[in-house]
Amino acid sequence: MEIIAQAFDIFLHLDVHLNALAAAMGPWLYVLLFVIIFCETGLVVTPFLPGDSLLFAVGALASIEGSVIKLPLVMVLLLIAAVLGDAANYSIGKYIGPKIFSKETGFWLNKKHLNAAHNFYEKYGGKTIILARFIPIMRTFAPFVAGIGKMHYSRFFVYNIVGAIAWVLIFSLAGYFFGSTPIVQKHFHFIIIAIIVISVLPAFYEFIKVKLADKK
Repeated sequence: MEIIAQAFDIFLHLDVHLNALAAAMGPWLYVLLFVIIFCETGLVVTPFLPGDSLLFAVGALASIEGSVIKLPLVMVLLLIAAVLGDAANYSIGKYIGPKIFSKETGFWLNKKHLNAAHNFYEKYGGKTIILARFIPIMRTFAPFVAGIGKMHYSRFFVYNIVGAIAWVLIFSLAGYFFGSTPIVQKHFHFIIIAIIVISVLPAFYEFIKVKLADKK
């Protein structure tokens, strides 16, 4: 429980922890950020990693005068990480996904998440790759399901690029322009919670709609 509490504290106070990491790691922080974004988008077993909130916190940290984080550089690196992550996830889904999808999965690969992403993909088609960028957990499973569905890679690649650019730019620039304001700095944990809630609303709406339809 203590580990969960510590993880939750880090998640809600990313600005504080990123500042500490920036001071301790210097430029190596870029490598850590790259790995986190790549794993969150590229590995179906790590959907719990922060994505939206991390991008916002990075933008906020970059707005501080003298910060080791340089926004243009970090945005390019995280954009590459997001694109490569989805591409890797697509490949995993294409080549080994059907075997996984047909079996009962455990804690690290939740079958419900796979089914939810599959239903979302069935409804929105290729646009799922763009829309899912803004929905935690769905962001991790959407490219995996696209690989299982054998979406043509050239089509997937376009959606991947567009979604990654929109996702990285919106959240990191929002952090840069609003993260340095006193009200955001004072209530940063509430902002992170708000980002999460707003991000999951579309998926929650679809879930409720499906449940109501099943009852009819």
